[in-house]
Amino acid sequence: MAATAKRFPLEPEPLHVPDSVLDDLRARLRLTRWPDDTGNHDGFYGVRRDYLQELAEYWLDRYDWRKAEAAINAYEHYRVNVRGVPVHFMRRPGAGPDPTPLILTHGWPWTFWHWSKVVDPLADPAAYGGDPADAFDVIVPSLPGFGFSASLPDHPDMNFWKVADVWHSLMTETLGHQKYAAGGCDIGALVCGQLGHKYADELHAIHIGSGQKLTFFNGDRAWDLSGGQPIPEGLPESARRRIVDLDRRFAVHLAAHVLGPSTLAYGLTDSPVGVLAWLLERWDKWSDNKGDVESVFSKDDLLTHAMIFWVNNAIGTSMRYYANANRYPWTPSHDRRPVVETPTGITFVSYENPPGVSTPEERVQNWASSDRADWYNHVNLTAHESGGHFIPWENPDAWVDDLRRTFRGRR
Repeated sequence: MAATAKRFPLEPEPLHVPDSVLDDLRARLRLTRWPDDTGNHDGFYGVRRDYLQELAEYWLDRYDWRKAEAAINAYEHYRVNVRGVPVHFMRRPGAGPDPTPLILTHGWPWTFWHWSKVVDPLADPAAYGGDPADAFDVIVPSLPGFGFSASLPDHPDMNFWKVADVWHSLMTETLGHQKYAAGGCDIGALVCGQLGHKYADELHAIHIGSGQKLTFFNGDRAWDLSGGQPIPEGLPESARRRIVDLDRRFAVHLAAHVLGPSTLAYGLTDSPVGVLAWLLERWDKWSDNKGDVESVFSKDDLLTHAMIFWVNNAIGTSMRYYANANRYPWTPSHDRRPVVETPTGITFVSYENPPGVSTPEERVQNWASSDRADWYNHVNLTAHESGGHFIPWENPDAWVDDLRRTFRGRR
């Protein structure tokens, strides 16, 4: 059973960005020096200047951070120090007979606000036609080094498996829960995997958006998805195209973040348009948007997420997670199998299907027959015909349903 309801032990602190930070942003936007982007009408060379300039002009003249800030502050926000690490988190109290504490962890280039579409139905299922017994007390932190948890002068080595220790202390010591639930995508899925590996007895279950090995960033060529292997000979052309497409989608950011995040950070930290371009390329290429990023993220959405990086000077510390996962490799806490003993649910989406996979059934079978499957005590595998990397933003209803199913009978 979930922990008995009790008074929350912290006092909320609404978020507020000083006017001086917003004034500085506007000045930098006005002074943007634009590169020559001739010949890039098809985006072959990266983000197109015409669209980026359109976004920058909207940012300067029409975007309203105070409106976004008010929407964010409709939820409770807290700032705490956990194991010497400053942590911001958003909370939506559960509405039900016995809400289970649930911590949701984002990835890169995510912010805590990417969870905003699922927070309310998870916390108050009855208000959305669900069963009040499915209610969660929802905790949504900013990863240390991201967003409003950006300041990490004493922890330059932060990575996913170190975050798991911070999160466990937050949930069990700071907030006083004996047992809790966890969900996550991207980096957050690895954080959940580590929680389910190291702290299995103190979690009800985890629900994640992928099922990678926790050794994903270990090794000499962590920046190369292929591990340096050539594309096999004799593949069907469709499979070959799919491999190349996936490589092109992820290669540039993996290489930069693993091999030289600080070098890139100098330029991005000084230029809001630079930050927006680097984030936008991922939001565009990784979401299932059929060629129109604004079908998934409106201009205001794109800029709100970019603002959470910009106003906190978080781009450099966020990118370093990749290099730190490689520099400080994951090592097991025990040798039992499966590695992640906590019951695990996984949501798969079509835009990330591997070569040769075209249906939800094939996606589940492909993963279940892979060498990743025996890493997890998987109890709920679900695939969906649409959706991209930002699952709780792109497919909120599917994510909520899948997660609830994972935890039924396991609270």
